[in-house]
Amino acid sequence: MGRKKTPEDKELKHRLYTRVNDRKYAELRAILDTNPQKDMSALLRDILHDRRVKVFTHDQTLDNLMEELALLRTELKAIGVNINQITHKFNTYPETTKKALYAKIAFEEYQAIDAKVNTLLVIIEKLAKKWLSA
Repeated sequence: MGRKKTPEDKELKHRLYTRVNDRKYAELRAILDTNPQKDMSALLRDILHDRRVKVFTHDQTLDNLMEELALLRTELKAIGVNINQITHKFNTYPETTKKALYAKIAFEEYQAIDAKVNTLLVIIEKLAKKWLSA
């Protein structure tokens, strides 16, 4: 199945050629580097038609924090699954000794959550300082 024919009033029929100096080319290239979805001709068309030029920024200092947040999320999820399994076993057995054992194991898992949440709060504090400092 082919694509639809472009309406005649929207067709790009005419080719324009121009030259720019090194400084202007570097400026255009810098704008282009911040928008991975465009090529040079699309950028120039947007400029000629007074359309907004989207500029994407990427803060590389946040990469490590985001990686650490993803790791914490995975660890917290695993701990939550463990607690659910322990709770299921706790509710399965009527004997008090087995219930006490599973309660002790669940308590240790909850303590592991406390350490992870403290780490999470430290990361959130760093992000808050960065984002809310303005």
